[in-house]
Amino acid sequence: MKMVLALVVAGVVGLSGLNACAADVKTQTVAALYKDKASLAGREVRVQGKVVKVNNGIMDRNFLHIQDGTGEHATSDLTVTSKQTAKVGDQVTITGRVAVDKDFGAGYAYGLIVEEASITVGK
Repeated sequence: MKMVLALVVAGVVGLSGLNACAADVKTQTVAALYKDKASLAGREVRVQGKVVKVNNGIMDRNFLHIQDGTGEHATSDLTVTSKQTAKVGDQVTITGRVAVDKDFGAGYAYGLIVEEASITVGK
């Protein structure tokens, strides 16, 4: 990240040539992710919300469910995978890659999931 910033400041690399870094990723709502999931597939997103369910240590990752008060029924709960974890009730900001129609097998299939997320617990 420091190298990329140094290159931009030095004018060596134009902004259009960079992939979005975490600081440039706009915070989305859970409902917006569901609405735009096809166009967001493979892209990095950021979401803030409350952890409502945690399943740690499944398939070498942790599964968290995040809600932010947007969406209805099936579009109000976002599943996130991460090496990090949080506790139910924590307010978190997650940043990760959108995957669409992901099937891990063994009954773990998701129309929308955010994978390999970094998790920051609010204070």
